[in-house]
Amino acid sequence: MDDVVTLAERPDLASATYAIPYPPGSPAFMAGNLASLLVRGARVVRRWPHLVVALLEGGRPVGRGIAVPYSSARGGPPGLPAGWDEAAVWAAEDALDGVACDTACALEIAVDPGCAGRGLSAVVLDALRAAVRAAGLASLLVPLRPPDKAAEPLVPMSDYAARVRSDGLPADRWLRTHVRAGGRVEGVAWCSSTVQAPLERWRAWTGLPFDRDGEVVVPGALAPVVASVARNAAVYVEPNVWVRHPV
Repeated sequence: MDDVVTLAERPDLASATYAIPYPPGSPAFMAGNLASLLVRGARVVRRWPHLVVALLEGGRPVGRGIAVPYSSARGGPPGLPAGWDEAAVWAAEDALDGVACDTACALEIAVDPGCAGRGLSAVVLDALRAAVRAAGLASLLVPLRPPDKAAEPLVPMSDYAARVRSDGLPADRWLRTHVRAGGRVEGVAWCSSTVQAPLERWRAWTGLPFDRDGEVVVPGALAPVVASVARNAAVYVEPNVWVRHPV
């Protein structure tokens, strides 16, 4: 492993950093999340390059971590957004309004699938925490998306996240990584991300017929998608798990 840098330090690596692919099987339907348009790659790099970290190997980015800042002087529990979508909206609002920020929310931590199984996600997480600390922000919130939950979409996220091993650590591998790194689970973000689209788009994303009303289990989804044939629409509301990291 060569180094970890921010894109403020190495803006020339922006394209290669964002080109790191998602793991095979990552759900295509998440491209329909409208809040994500506020925090597109070029926009984040232009405004918050110091909160985008790149893990390098042989001079090539193999991991990335992305966070955005916001003011915690609002929300349900103090400073806690409803989830990923609201954190992205808050960050955009605060940037437009010139509001001083004190908290960061992680948008994603990704590692090149060719480097999977080497513990690099923990390295990227640590680098992201360091970047948040260097920015003078108080903490890093993670709306954690446990990918293994997709194998059990009908299980409530609260039940899934509460599972622990005999050593007391979370049964879920991604939750376990965060807890081992010092993160504290703060509850479930029940309405973290939302995708709403006409049925033809859902058919294109998933290859499923979407020809009946009710819940549809979609590969890669952490909860069922709810469809209405009469209304020609389906909605996916994804739960995440809030984890707070001191920095």
